[in-house]
Amino acid sequence: MSGFIVGLTGGIASGKSEVTRRFEALGITVADADVAAREVVAPGSPALERISVRFGSAMLLVDGSLDRARLRAHVFGNDEERRALEAITHPAIRARVRHICETAGSPYAVAAIPLLAEAGGRATYPWLDRIVVVDAPESVRHARLLQRDAIDTALATRMIQAQASREQRLALADDVIVNDGQPEHLQPQVEALDRLYRRLAAARAS
Repeated sequence: MSGFIVGLTGGIASGKSEVTRRFEALGITVADADVAAREVVAPGSPALERISVRFGSAMLLVDGSLDRARLRAHVFGNDEERRALEAITHPAIRARVRHICETAGSPYAVAAIPLLAEAGGRATYPWLDRIVVVDAPESVRHARLLQRDAIDTALATRMIQAQASREQRLALADDVIVNDGQPEHLQPQVEALDRLYRRLAAARAS
């Protein structure tokens, strides 16, 4: 059982996935909110049943799974419908991530929550013991989006601006990992935080 949970967040194309892979390579359990979002709406799940009731069976594919594209199109640009969907899925996602972290066999666990700032930060996730932000300059993130997603510069800018600001994320941070485009800069930062979190977790347990 892991009694110490670190929330990890960062803006789009900040390098969160690369950082979580490095924590996993050190033997740390990572609970990914994006993965949990898919798991909680699996066929037969309570959340999927509630979605079917609220939005109609047309939101299901013939095999009983969620038609993500149809639902996404339905709630896009409709704040009331989007909030109704989030009221169903977000509590289930948070519960799933927390369960994975609390039952982890590693000394501490990492909860990877991309939209932590947008979701309310510590008020929404009071069970996070510490928050680390993966930070990258907007110019670096912009260039990564152009390369990664093969999109134009205007769309990349809109995707970045649609999220919380860099300042809003950094305001949540207990720790910051600077991912400025130099891969060799990442590992020492991750290892230093791993040592810190192991110490804090051990102190909590003693």
